[in-house]
Amino acid sequence: MDSLDLGPVWLSIQLATVTVLVLLVIGTPLAWWLANTRSRIKPVLEALIALPLVLPPTVLGFYLLILLGPAGPVGRFWVHLTDSTLTFSFSGLIIASVIYSFPFAIQPLQNAFENIGPDPLEAAATLGAKPIDAFVTVASPMALRGYVTAMILSFAHTLGEFGVILMVGGNIPGSTRVVSIAIYEHVETLSYEQAHILSAGLLIFSFVVLLSVYIFNRRLPLNRF
Repeated sequence: MDSLDLGPVWLSIQLATVTVLVLLVIGTPLAWWLANTRSRIKPVLEALIALPLVLPPTVLGFYLLILLGPAGPVGRFWVHLTDSTLTFSFSGLIIASVIYSFPFAIQPLQNAFENIGPDPLEAAATLGAKPIDAFVTVASPMALRGYVTAMILSFAHTLGEFGVILMVGGNIPGSTRVVSIAIYEHVETLSYEQAHILSAGLLIFSFVVLLSVYIFNRRLPLNRF
């Protein structure tokens, strides 16, 4: 057997790590707003966020390819700014992964914030805490379950991406060839032994991730005010 190339594995880990960090930065204020707003557009935003759960990855990947391509509005701006394309690049994979994994970060955070209720924050306000202080010192610790679930599920989901990654990034070694693409290529070239190794690794990792989430949520006591 030829030596197994671990480059796609490390690239996938880098992509998943960056994706989770971006999702936390973007998703935390959005999930907080969704958990507390009474705006009429809330159902529309929730439906848009949940779209990747039901939309075929190739459909999402196709429209992202149009949007991020050199002729698309985002891709054209990026070319003028950096003189490089978003499609078939690691930067493009990050954008695609963030959009594709959005519900796996937003929904757990939103549920965690909704479960807190207004009482702890109102009590913090009566003690003189500003809204941002109350969020950091009261709401965020109480939403720990949501944060952990969002981070783990988003990371695992990004590692397992295929359709969106293939459409937006293609198969460029060292740049966009992640582990799911490598498995597909090994199968195409009849390198089943290497495909088995990578597939088994993803299978075991996915099981451990889900098991960790369930165990963590069982053992972590609910924060009660």
